[in-house]
Amino acid sequence: MTFALHGIPVSKGIAIGQAVLISRAALEVSHYLVEPGKEEAEAQKLLDAFNQVRLELDQLRLGLPKDAPQEMAAFLDVHGMILADPALAEKPIKLIRTQRLNAAWALTTELNDLLEQFAEIEDPYLKERANDIRQVAERVIKALNAQKDALNEPDFLPSSDVGVESIIVAHDIAPHDMLRFKEHAFTGFVTDLGGKTSHTAIVARSMEIPAVVGVRHASEMIRHGDWLILDGEQGIVVVAPDEQLLAEYRKLQTQALKEARKLQQLKHSKTETLDRVDIELFANIELPEDAIQAVKLGAVGVGLFRSEFLFMDRKQAMPDEEQQYQEYRRVVDLMHGLPVNIRTIDVGADKALGAGGTDVSQTGTSPLGLRAIRWSLTEPEIFLTQLRAILRASAHGQARIMIPMLAHAKEIDETFRLIEKAKQQLLQRGQSFNPNIQVGAMIEIPAAALVLPLFISHFDFLSIGTNDLIQYTLAIDRADHAVAHLYDPLHPAILNLMASIIDQAKRANIPVAVCGEMAGDPMLTKLLLAMGLTDFSMHFSQLLLVKREILKANVGMLKARFPRVLKAYEPEAQAKALERLLA
Repeated sequence: MTFALHGIPVSKGIAIGQAVLISRAALEVSHYLVEPGKEEAEAQKLLDAFNQVRLELDQLRLGLPKDAPQEMAAFLDVHGMILADPALAEKPIKLIRTQRLNAAWALTTELNDLLEQFAEIEDPYLKERANDIRQVAERVIKALNAQKDALNEPDFLPSSDVGVESIIVAHDIAPHDMLRFKEHAFTGFVTDLGGKTSHTAIVARSMEIPAVVGVRHASEMIRHGDWLILDGEQGIVVVAPDEQLLAEYRKLQTQALKEARKLQQLKHSKTETLDRVDIELFANIELPEDAIQAVKLGAVGVGLFRSEFLFMDRKQAMPDEEQQYQEYRRVVDLMHGLPVNIRTIDVGADKALGAGGTDVSQTGTSPLGLRAIRWSLTEPEIFLTQLRAILRASAHGQARIMIPMLAHAKEIDETFRLIEKAKQQLLQRGQSFNPNIQVGAMIEIPAAALVLPLFISHFDFLSIGTNDLIQYTLAIDRADHAVAHLYDPLHPAILNLMASIIDQAKRANIPVAVCGEMAGDPMLTKLLLAMGLTDFSMHFSQLLLVKREILKANVGMLKARFPRVLKAYEPEAQAKALERLLA
């Protein structure tokens, strides 16, 4: 039966394909399609893991001391009975043979189905048996992981046809899990949770793949293998579409491809408005190789290199100075002399370090907690290591340091003290760097915006991080699905705050850019031009869309109409003022 689900569109485009259901449990295990012809070997791995766990339970049962509680023996007996039931392995083996899911993925898929069935049982005793099944499955998965480690298998293996017509469906996907998918040909993403500016959404846009988030209960209502239409423009997910609907959306896909080809013609045209105002478009990147595409699309520099993505999803220790230096230098080299703003690590909130990093799980999960520069200043050796790596990269081009989440004068002072210390350490080693490297600050806390003269007096350039500025000004956690609908870049407070920052910076002759998601939204391009913004920084996938709007804009006319927008506090009055501005 065809039905539609609605969510928040975060990455435009239309995807058509079969659902690949990634459960919360599945995200914690390996998941890949086994190579054709190796299905039986994979099924045997699962059976071997069952046998291994059965032997473990037998040994535990035999090794119980005489005075052990009877409940312990009963507990082991129940688990033994569950393992002995051939039904537990039947469906996973079928999934391996028919859909080529790897063993751990197939087992967690069956586990989810069983847990859903038990959730509907009213009898409390029978309901409790769900925990026994989960514990048995976890033991089997542990045994499978031991096999994988012995064979040195990676967590995610590509296959020749993986994701050709596949759409990931998950409860939620952390940024580091998104990075694991980045090199594979999935055509779309659907999640139960998330908002427009969650880091998961940002990474989805970076992959230029259609995505809809905040689709409540999608992972429960969509089954593995269901055909889906994902409309990243409208935020709609159609499940089990009929042939007529599929034909309509395939036609829309073709039209979108034609529009994309037209956009490519703008790559080499000058970026200026109708009244000859020059605008500079910078790229936001997560990984060094993103710089290649940024240059191809005409970016005049990297406005934001999110360096924390080098630290995420790592099983080894955190990257040392040499490793970081090589990565930063690679970006600098790829940009061929254009400026590269390297933001120091913004760990915390929904961006955790890899296994080798410092544990921030207790203090860094809140957007108001120990994150960004606050965290770096509590880990001075890690911070100094990163600063030295950036400084060394500055010897090869225009590498610049950008500091996130500053608010206090003492944070500014301590940051510059450590930058000077890093310089002295390099001088003592005799290693080259640019002694006059530019240092910029991100304005993303209302306190920073309200004391902007302090920042203007210390820094070479400013960058407005609208994602955090909006969430802190409106007291909204942008990763919290329950309040995501209140996140509003057009709130009068936000517009007045941003207009003030841009105006003060321009008057002081300090370069100022917008590097949040607002900069990459073509619907907001004319609004930002009206504020006087001339430096935009966005994901490279949005560069040409924004450029198209700039080429059609007249800054003089926009500035003349903008004061009325700033004075409009009621929604109806603001809508009319914006309509007049954008007419």
